[in-house]
Amino acid sequence: MSSVVTFGEIMLRLSTDRRERFTQARNFEVTYGGGECNVAVSLSHFGIDTTFVSAIPDNDIGQACINYIRQFGVKTNEIIRTGQRLGIYFLESGASMRASKVIYDRTGSSIAEIKPGQIDWEEIFNNKKWFHFTGITPAISSSAAETCLEAAKAAVEMGLIVSADMNYRKNLWSSEKAQSIMKPLMKFVDIVIGNEEDAEKCLGISAKNINVTSGEIDPEAYKPVVQKLLDEFNFKKIAITLRESLSADDNNWSAIYFDGKNLFFGKKYPVRIVDRVGGGDAFAAGIIYGNLQEEWVSQQILDFAVASSAISHTFHGDFNLVSLEEVNSVVKGDISGRVQR
Repeated sequence: MSSVVTFGEIMLRLSTDRRERFTQARNFEVTYGGGECNVAVSLSHFGIDTTFVSAIPDNDIGQACINYIRQFGVKTNEIIRTGQRLGIYFLESGASMRASKVIYDRTGSSIAEIKPGQIDWEEIFNNKKWFHFTGITPAISSSAAETCLEAAKAAVEMGLIVSADMNYRKNLWSSEKAQSIMKPLMKFVDIVIGNEEDAEKCLGISAKNINVTSGEIDPEAYKPVVQKLLDEFNFKKIAITLRESLSADDNNWSAIYFDGKNLFFGKKYPVRIVDRVGGGDAFAAGIIYGNLQEEWVSQQILDFAVASSAISHTFHGDFNLVSLEEVNSVVKGDISGRVQR
C-alpha cells in the first residue's frame, strides 16, 4: 500500500439549502473541504495510505474538522494545531443558466500564518512515495507559498514523486501573481494537473480558439499546450480536464493525459450535477492512484481518473465518496444508474 502525503488548507464549508441565493438563505449546511484534503479522501477510499498535512486552530471548530476528516480513513496526525481560525467558504449552488457562487472568508486562517520550519518534512516524508499540493495553497499567503516550496524541495530531495494541480482561483490572486510563484514551483513537479484555463493563468500557456463557455471543447486544441508545457517545464506527465459547461446542471466531462511519450484522450461523460465542487480534485486523485498501479497502462490511468471524477459530481460536499468497484463499473461502460439490490 503506497503512502501519499497532501498539504493544504481545509475550510469550513457553508452551503445554502435548496439552491437558494445567499440573500434568501436562513440556514447553511456545514461540511468541510479543500483541494488537497479532497484528494486525500479519494485516495483513502481507494485503499491508499494517505496523510493530510495542514494547520488548524486548536479549538472546538478545528477539532470538529479533524474528526470529520478522520472518519474517511485519512491520517491527521501531522496536522499542526496553531493560529486562531479555520478558513470558511460559502457556496451558493446555481441552477440552469444561473452560475454557482463562492465567497471566501479565509483571511488570517491558521494556514495563512504558517511559516517555513514549522513542519518537519523530512520526518513526514520518511518512507512515503508521493507528495501532492495545489495552486490554492501558495495563493493563500506569501508564507504559505514559502512553506509549499519548502515541502516540494524536501519531497524531491527524498525521492518522492511530486504532483501539483494548478487550481487557479481568481478570488485569491491575479494571473501575474500566480505565475510569479507557480513557475518557480514547477521545477520540483513531476506530474502537473489542471483544467482548461489553469495553464494559461498559472503558467502563461494557453490553447488557441478555445471558449470554455461555448459548450464544446476540442481536445485536439490542447496538443500545442502539452508541447509548450513540456518545452518550458519538462514535466514527466501532464493531465488536463475538459469541462463543457452546458448549464449549471449539465456538463460534459473528459480529459487528456500525456505520459511522457504519447497523448491519450478520455471518454466524454454527460454529467447531471449534484455538486461540482471537488471534481478536479477527484480527477487528480484518480491520476495519482492510476500511477501507483505499476501494471496499469496510460489509457487505464486516464479512464479511471475520468470515470472517478465524473462520479464525484453526483455527491453533495467536496469529497468523492466513491469505491473502486463503482469506478470500475463506470469504466466498463455501466452508466445506467440502475438501483443496486
